[in-house]
Amino acid sequence: MKLRTITLVLALTLSMASAAGAPDTDPGEKLVDAFVTDVKTLSSRFEQRLMDANGEILEVSSGTLDIHRPSQFRWAYDEPYEQWLVADGTNIWNYDIDLAQVTVKPQVEALANTPALLLGGSETAMDEFEFDGSYEAGGLTWVRMRPIDTESGFKRVELAFNDRELARMVFLDNLEQTTLVSLYEVIVNESIDASQFEFVVPEDVDVVGTPSTADLKNTTTDNTDIP
Repeated sequence: MKLRTITLVLALTLSMASAAGAPDTDPGEKLVDAFVTDVKTLSSRFEQRLMDANGEILEVSSGTLDIHRPSQFRWAYDEPYEQWLVADGTNIWNYDIDLAQVTVKPQVEALANTPALLLGGSETAMDEFEFDGSYEAGGLTWVRMRPIDTESGFKRVELAFNDRELARMVFLDNLEQTTLVSLYEVIVNESIDASQFEFVVPEDVDVVGTPSTADLKNTTTDNTDIP
């Protein structure tokens, strides 16, 4: 569940740019359009809460997030245990430090196992989601989207903006569980060290899976200069 949610979160923020330029009438859609047009890199801390159908909190975790569009991210948990999810533009590396285990999948394959397939960077990716309006709550503007594919694993996605800054993401899955991701200390369009998106397999760990050698990156990976 956690890996599926993470890949959806990151693929969504990486590749919503495919929706930019579409004619918008809803103010929430305009916020999404501005976000994907203007933001090239993003760094923040996050808190993630998993809740059941009754709103009971099942798990709370936190860590850091780094994104370099269009195809790289690093999602690192530091509480309650350490776990890294690194997308280098070709593969996704999932490193569970406590288990001393690395799971690797080609990035396209990893996204194909989640609703993130719909958001993985194709020009028509956002055609697989429909906007379902926006509303104001808690000082934030919330934008609702629903996957057209009813078997995607998720019923609804909501993004919340504080002015033009992404602040919250909510995912309601088909098991009636809700994942809330809150972003803090958000920094956009500043250089991110390229090493954040590189993964070197540590010694003495088990590796599950075979990495791809195909290069999926369609832009430069030099993160020192923002286009």
